[in-house]
Amino acid sequence: MTTTEYRPTTPPTSSNKTRALLDAGIAAGPVYLVTALAQALTRPGFDAARTDVSLLAIGPHGWIQVANFVVTGLLVIACAAGLKSKLVATFGAGLIAAGVFVADPAGTAISWHGALHIVTAGIGFLAFTAACLARKSLYSRVTGIAFLAGFAGVTTGSTSPVVVVGFWVAVALAFAWLAVTAVHAQRTTNH
Repeated sequence: MTTTEYRPTTPPTSSNKTRALLDAGIAAGPVYLVTALAQALTRPGFDAARTDVSLLAIGPHGWIQVANFVVTGLLVIACAAGLKSKLVATFGAGLIAAGVFVADPAGTAISWHGALHIVTAGIGFLAFTAACLARKSLYSRVTGIAFLAGFAGVTTGSTSPVVVVGFWVAVALAFAWLAVTAVHAQRTTNH
């Protein structure tokens, strides 16, 4: 007869909770980018070099991009809790709202939900830019400016590959910044 020793589980420490929240920020970029790129490369007629990623939320498979916006937004908000950053939380909320309020098809009149897509995403993007610019590092400031420039470019409605691909790059830089910031915060939390 064997006996097993009873060991009570230790409740998670504050630093473990914070680490888990920050891990969400590290995951946010890969989740968003892999999901968006997989759709862009497999969606018939979608030209990733000329079409805004928000338009993936339209059509029969649009729910995938809607879910991508919402899940990524939730991951960003979790990270924001770990960072204690209202600006990053606002960015996450903007991503969720961008999923809830679907963009209008290119070349059509702007509907109420299309307008809310633009406004809520814009608020989130401006909050993200402010979060970057609030940091003193050159990396943070360059990321914030690049993201703002990419966002400004796509708000023009341009289908130029320079503008559209530039925004894809800016989004990738933004999520890289979030991951680097989360890793840095984890190292600081552990000490």
